[in-house]
Amino acid sequence: MDNRTAFLNTVAQALDRPLRREPQAEAALVNNYANERLTELSPQQRCDAFVQFASEVMLAQCELTHEAQAPEAALRLCQQLGQQPVVVSGDSRLAEMGITERLQRECNAVVWDPVRGAENIVQAEQAKVGVVYAEYGLTESGGVVLFSAPERGRSISLLPESSIFVLRKSSILPRVAQLAQVLHQKAQAGERMPSCINIISGPSSTADIELIKVVGVHGPVKAVYLIIEDC
Repeated sequence: MDNRTAFLNTVAQALDRPLRREPQAEAALVNNYANERLTELSPQQRCDAFVQFASEVMLAQCELTHEAQAPEAALRLCQQLGQQPVVVSGDSRLAEMGITERLQRECNAVVWDPVRGAENIVQAEQAKVGVVYAEYGLTESGGVVLFSAPERGRSISLLPESSIFVLRKSSILPRVAQLAQVLHQKAQAGERMPSCINIISGPSSTADIELIKVVGVHGPVKAVYLIIEDC
């Protein structure tokens, strides 16, 4: 104890202040950007900012449509990106919108099925286009959030040449802080958490060499956000 006191006295003298034996209260925060930034925006403003950042900075293609036109829009985008082969997430929400059935009928799309195991990965490797459902969008980063599950394999958005992310406008959050809040609430409610959470911001890219951005270097070379107007 004597050595510690002597050490602390030396530090206090060097800082020209008395020896403190009780911790001081933290200073009041000047701002709370981590939790409040962009939260003042309306859903439409968040969507506009999300689209602007995603398209201009992250170089993702963004398209808005209504749910009734979603199957037709998804088909048109697949045709633009190479059409076949196409692999579609087994997510029931894509099926409910009619996207899965339309792509199966018009593009011979293969639906990810956990029963087939590694065969799914082989099909994803050979696919021109992968179609997935995004849980959330993040205004600040222009990214989309994917939750993995047996019927929603990670390979669908990582291995094909291009990826289409179907995203509802109402699920665009201000930033990752709000995503953390959502996940915390799920954990507190005892919900089973996804095996993997991916935050994807546009097509693959790097700026390692002289800060020159190069797109399409280690994954999907094109990324399309198909945003469903629902609010």
